[in-house]
Amino acid sequence: MKLLIILSVLAFGSGLCYAQTDSAHVETAKAKNTLTLAAVYANNASYYGQQSAEETPYAAVAASYRLKSGLYFTGQTYKLINEKTSGASAASLGVGVNFMLAKALSADVSYSHSFYPAGSPLLQAANIDNASVGLSHTGWVTTAVTGDYAFGKTNDAFLTAGISKTISLFSIGDRDLVSIAPSADVVGGTQRFFNTYITEKKERDSILGLPIPLGGTQTYRDTSTSSATAFNALSYNFKLPLSYSRSHYTVEAAYQLSLLSKQSKADPGKLNSFFTMSFYYQF
Repeated sequence: MKLLIILSVLAFGSGLCYAQTDSAHVETAKAKNTLTLAAVYANNASYYGQQSAEETPYAAVAASYRLKSGLYFTGQTYKLINEKTSGASAASLGVGVNFMLAKALSADVSYSHSFYPAGSPLLQAANIDNASVGLSHTGWVTTAVTGDYAFGKTNDAFLTAGISKTISLFSIGDRDLVSIAPSADVVGGTQRFFNTYITEKKERDSILGLPIPLGGTQTYRDTSTSSATAFNALSYNFKLPLSYSRSHYTVEAAYQLSLLSKQSKADPGKLNSFFTMSFYYQF
């Protein structure tokens, strides 16, 4: 996450990457308080590179208010485009603080609480709370390590290690910039959330009168407690955002490719792809 954490400005990583961390985007000036608003469209919701059995394209709006001290507050609401019901499909509120430990080393500590309606098809719906601690070192490339503890109906721990680099490409006018910020990361964690997801999916399918697979589909394989509690590699992710920025706003298109590990319960070995379009405006 990095979906609902590490929004030192706004973090969507990838998609509804509530803990992926994926991905703080808009830089904030430390000399003043800043308010950042965002609108996002994604073709599918990502949870550490994993996705639900159902297609979950969504639209989201978010806000982040950051004090010059480094303390920040966030709020987000999401709507799954395929859902026929009215109202939000998910929402979250968060608080965090970002501070410097050394000249090029910063830390981020945050907490968020999410709200899901009953029967949510999202993988992460079992973990409504998320606490996160991250370290980031900025040099020729930026390296970062983030630990997340997600809890609610169940509890899981995740560790994300990655590198990224922002590359300025060109300017169209005098006060704009086109840039890319390629990043790569590896995610490890436990998977209790998946057992809860499978149980609730079977209940949803039963209510809707849908057939319940009895085997032969990777999504339903190995829901044992021992495999869910083991800490394993989950996914290997590469993301390429292309951004156009002016003084107060940024438009971004981003593509993410995620290779799931053989230990991932959500289709092990599968290659997932995610596309997002985002608009950020900072006051």
